[in-house]
Amino acid sequence: MNHRHSMPGRAVPAIHARPLAAACAMALWLASGASWAQDQPPQNTPPPPADANAKSATEQKAKKAPKPTNSDGVSNLDAVVVTGIQASIQNSLKAKQNSSNIIEAISAEDIGKLPDSSIAESLARVPGLATQRVDGRANQISIRGLSPDFVGTTLNGREQATIGENRGVDFDQYPSELISGVAVYKTPDASLVGQGLSGTVDLHTIRPLDLPKRAFAANLRGETTDNGNLNHGSGVGDAGHRASFSYIDQYFDHTLGLAVGFAQLDSPVQEKQYQAWWWSLNNGSQGAENNWGAPHTPGLPDNVLSQEGMQLRAKSENQLRNGLMTVLEWAPDDHYHSTLDLYYSTFSQKTFLNGAQWSSSPYDNVSYSNVGTVPTLPYPLVTTGHIDGLKAILQNEYTKEKDNLFSAGWNNQYDFGNGWMINADASYSMAKRRLHDAYLFAGLPGQETSSTDFATPVHEHFPDFTPGTNFADPGRIQFTDPNNYGYDGRSEYDKQKDSIRAFRLEVSHPVGWIFSDFTLGANYSDRRKTKSADVFFAWLNGNGSTSGSYLPGYGSPIDPSFLSGVTDLSYGGIPAIINYDVMDALGSQYYLTQRNGQSDWSRNYTVREKVPVAYLKFNIDTSAGGIPIGGNVGVQVVRTDQSSTALQTNGDALVGRIADGTKYTKVLPSLNVFAEIADKQYLRFGLAKTMARGRIDDEKVATSASVAEITDGPAAGQVLWSGSGGNPKLKPYIAVGADLSWEKYFGKASYVAAAVFNKNLLNYIYNETVLDYNFSNYVNDNPTLTPNSVYGSFTTPQNGTGGKIQGLELQGGIEGGLIASWLDGFGAQGNFSLTNSTLPTSAVSTIPGSPSTLPGLSRKVANLALYYEKYGWSFRIAERYRSSFTGEAVALFDQLGYTTVLADKQTDMQIGYEFQEGRYSGLSVLLQVNNLTDSPFKTMQTSALPNNVKIQRPLEFDTYGRTIMLGVNFKM
Repeated sequence: MNHRHSMPGRAVPAIHARPLAAACAMALWLASGASWAQDQPPQNTPPPPADANAKSATEQKAKKAPKPTNSDGVSNLDAVVVTGIQASIQNSLKAKQNSSNIIEAISAEDIGKLPDSSIAESLARVPGLATQRVDGRANQISIRGLSPDFVGTTLNGREQATIGENRGVDFDQYPSELISGVAVYKTPDASLVGQGLSGTVDLHTIRPLDLPKRAFAANLRGETTDNGNLNHGSGVGDAGHRASFSYIDQYFDHTLGLAVGFAQLDSPVQEKQYQAWWWSLNNGSQGAENNWGAPHTPGLPDNVLSQEGMQLRAKSENQLRNGLMTVLEWAPDDHYHSTLDLYYSTFSQKTFLNGAQWSSSPYDNVSYSNVGTVPTLPYPLVTTGHIDGLKAILQNEYTKEKDNLFSAGWNNQYDFGNGWMINADASYSMAKRRLHDAYLFAGLPGQETSSTDFATPVHEHFPDFTPGTNFADPGRIQFTDPNNYGYDGRSEYDKQKDSIRAFRLEVSHPVGWIFSDFTLGANYSDRRKTKSADVFFAWLNGNGSTSGSYLPGYGSPIDPSFLSGVTDLSYGGIPAIINYDVMDALGSQYYLTQRNGQSDWSRNYTVREKVPVAYLKFNIDTSAGGIPIGGNVGVQVVRTDQSSTALQTNGDALVGRIADGTKYTKVLPSLNVFAEIADKQYLRFGLAKTMARGRIDDEKVATSASVAEITDGPAAGQVLWSGSGGNPKLKPYIAVGADLSWEKYFGKASYVAAAVFNKNLLNYIYNETVLDYNFSNYVNDNPTLTPNSVYGSFTTPQNGTGGKIQGLELQGGIEGGLIASWLDGFGAQGNFSLTNSTLPTSAVSTIPGSPSTLPGLSRKVANLALYYEKYGWSFRIAERYRSSFTGEAVALFDQLGYTTVLADKQTDMQIGYEFQEGRYSGLSVLLQVNNLTDSPFKTMQTSALPNNVKIQRPLEFDTYGRTIMLGVNFKM
């Protein structure tokens, strides 16, 4: 044997210059040495099929055509018709076991039915993953501590356009009934295009030729929420439904397959919201009176902590989604295989958000009486009493949103029969959003004040307010501007379009030595996201719209024909407030003037990314000492041409367009190696350099600035600048990650696994807020206000360097029958993740005394599920836990603070029965209860008191109620 040795003088500098590439080379050298050391040629160990007992009809017919290659075997998630909870677990574990990468997998319990009510809720049970709730539902996914913006999401391997201003996919846009499986890549490989910094979620639709025969499934479920009807007369109740059907068939001797699926969601949301605006010491030596020069607050004891304002709102929302999926698969012979994927969905949402709010700071001329306090640290806390002099604001808001998603992909693979294969894939993804939002103010005319008794909680919960005014009385409540906001209402029209065009071409061929084959490919994508926003101010008929003619106390009675019941705020003590049709009132009792200021013009922009990618991957297939070794090694070269155009303004005046951007190239090597160290026992190692571009709206070229008079806090009375903007020259996130995982599989659906990982952040993006930004190059858009200084607060995304993320993941599952025969049918699954992060500089770490962790990181994430499945019966109860995490920095009255989202625990349950024989065979009944314990959403705010002592107090407390679904499934 001949071994080639590099000269020491060359090898050492190369290792220091390229540590990741050197590590990959060292692993390959070790693998090659091990393969040469064998007494016999290495045995090829291709991954087994997803289910050895369920061969597809295509295989049974002498494998008429090659299937698209996937060394991970993840595509086999949908290759088997699975039935039931245990079968779903088995199929997912086989995909995890057979993968070359470190992945997690979720498989449908049956055609058209994932284990949970949504894809995101299923993903929330995966180790290392956590959800972010929107309207009480799991909607976005965080992997290993990074925010949803850095989770790559693909549909059948293709990157998807998004309806938001960022890259994070709203998983509610994809009906779970049309998804047959999900793979979560925690380590990338060179052929994975569209990968995220934290991981990649690949959604799979069914492949009709993978099924042995025709299949049909239908699903109908009624749905209700127990939060009741909060906005009477809005048309949004507490009942809805979900319906779906799937049809799959094969034609022409199983060479042509067709799958069609349709799913509809008509779902209500009833949400109770409460927000404590801010907290302060008003009177005394430690308070705002002494330290900020604020007015004295009559009736309030010295040096006690009090709430300075509140907002109590009820949200009623109706979500209507229709999704249509079509797959056409053709395999006419042993050489050619073609698949056409089409997906289209519409999403309509109507939201009614009504509430009462007031400010009770020293600057609002309020007074207290009968004040009660409780001892807390660092100061006593005001919890009960009476407030006079409140200028209560009743704000009613209506939002109508319409989203459209379309995705098409055409994949063609040809096997030349001599080892060479070529694969071509063309795709298009488009997402459109149209939104109209309008709100109006009401209250007591003439800026008349009201009063209230109050009892506010020490910890997070709803308050109890007893106002002295009937806010539901149309004889007392009128349209007006109670607290001099400067306008009577507001209307906004937003439009957004995101599109991705992509083409991919790759070739593969078997090779020798320690490799089974290689893949050489290229991908080109062109993404364009465009957003526009038009803002109008609403003015009451008879009132002026200029600084000289506008009267903030001007009132107008609400037309009785627009009244539509009341809004129920009784959960916060207020029996009811007035409710009316916002759009009818806006069109009849108001006139509009366009008010696109700098901050509004800055939301009109386009961001474009042209990204060519070249990649080379070798699949490893060898052995050492009789131990099978597999995996892959490769490299991606990514070129990014990033640009943005936006509107240029001079003050509020539109004067033209501006453009800017940047270009960069990144080389991303990757290595995945696994060894089957014992029967069904695997050791896996991954090492990769990954990148992810920042939020799309962070890359916009637009900025905005304005001046305003500060009414509260230490800068009260001053006129100050503030602004924000994007950064079109942002460089991407770059990380080098290493993963080590041990897995042991036993029984049919049992396993145990442990993993550790480390990500070194070479480059990251954070929002930096500075309080001394120089605004001398900006034009003051408000001639009635003269700023005290050219300096103010400005927020913009910036690049930072350094930092790391480290974590431990434990998971396992056990079948009860392995413990005792009488436990047959029972089972349990659980996982736990512990993640730490450090950042030298972030939006939060710039605040003295703040944590240096990554915003959005939950240090602990855990899931536990218990199930029973036998004799047609199935039962499953699952709980997921996510520890608190730090939010972004917020500016509070010329000071910086930050929010913390508190720990979240949610429990879900389902009970079902399937008729297994007789005339009802194929029919099943399912009862599901989501959020069984009505788990609230809670946040805290951390900021400084007037004496610079930092405190943490409750900010938000929202509840969504339980969602109960009862329905039937039918399959044949």
